[in-house]
Formats: sequence, C-alpha cells, structure tokens
Amino acid sequence: MTIDVAIIEDDAVLREGLAQILDAEPEMSCRLCYGSMEEALAAPTTPVPAVILLDIHLPGMLGSEGVGLMCKRFPAAAVLMLTVYDEEDKVFESICNGARGYLLKRTPATRLIEHIRAAHAGGAPMSPEVAHKVLRVFRELQPAPRESHALTPQEVRLLALLADGHSYQTAAAQLDITINTIRNYVRSVYDKLHVHSKSEAVAKALKQGILR
Repeated sequence: MTIDVAIIEDDAVLREGLAQILDAEPEMSCRLCYGSMEEALAAPTTPVPAVILLDIHLPGMLGSEGVGLMCKRFPAAAVLMLTVYDEEDKVFESICNGARGYLLKRTPATRLIEHIRAAHAGGAPMSPEVAHKVLRVFRELQPAPRESHALTPQEVRLLALLADGHSYQTAAAQLDITINTIRNYVRSVYDKLHVHSKSEAVAKALKQGILR
C-alpha cells in the first residue's frame, strides 16, 4: 500500500526537498504540494492524502489555524506539524485543533520517513524537543480540578514518559516491560481517558492534573 503524503510548506526549497525524499521511498508518494493553506484548501480533494505535513507558520492563514480545516476535509488523514521549535504557542494551538504529531524541520530524512509510517499506522510521533516544549506549555496552564481517571500507577508512569517524548520502545525499556505490554497500556489509557491519540491523552492528563 502506497502512503500518499501531502506537503503544505511555503519554503519552496524545503517543500521540493521533502517531496523528493518521499518520492524516493518505494511505499510513499507525494503528489500534493502547496505553498499556503489557501492554495491547499482551494485544490481538489483527490487524491486523498493519508498523511499531511503542515508548516505551523505559513503566510496568510497559519498552519496552526488551518489544521482543523484539514482534519475536517480529510478526517482519515494524520496531520503532522512542521515547526522550527520556537513557536510553542502555535504548537499548543495545533494540538487543540487536531494535529497528531509535531516534527522539527531539521528532522533527518530517515527519521522523517519513520515518523510518517508511525502516523499512518495510528501513532502520534513527536520530536523530543517539541514534546518537552508542549509539556511545558501545558504545565503553565492552570490545571482543571482533578477528576477520577482510574489509571493505574504504571499507566500514569507510561503516560509521563510519552509526554516527555519517549517512543514506545524507549518507554518499554524504562519500565522494563515488553512493547506489546506498552501497546496494551496505551489502549487502556485511551479507553479510560476517552481519547484517540497520544497528544490528546497528554493534553487531557495535564488538564485533569494527572500529570504535573
């Protein structure tokens, strides 16, 4: 199965470079490249992208504002924000608007491909530097009153590791459990918090005071 990836990035050199990297992958295709949200929204809805790489700071409508429109237009697509790491307010806004992951623009090509595959498989990839920044922004917010969540201590520890940017593999090593057990814990956390992604789980846990 080919993973169709769309790119919305105003830097033409970066946009073309990313497209070349994706097209060089046997299981990926990049047929949709846009320089602005307005251009992307005016384009036909086919082919339907499976993953969308969206620059947070675009001319005209910001990517952090347009992510919600892209999620509505392509509900099955995973939107990954591209950031230069100095726009934490926009990263936070993107989380609230439905972005699934957040990657630095300087992410190496091999890691970028891994993150796209992870997002297509239902994961929520996030560069560690961005994860730490997101976590700090949430912690600066006034937390809502603590609610009953029924998470076990091990599930809370896992959620804290994921919030700090750990992958399933490194979290498994930290907790000395298998990757399959990690996946079971993640499903349990999602069910108990009534969320569908890692970013949603972290956001809700911070708002409810589960993570501090």
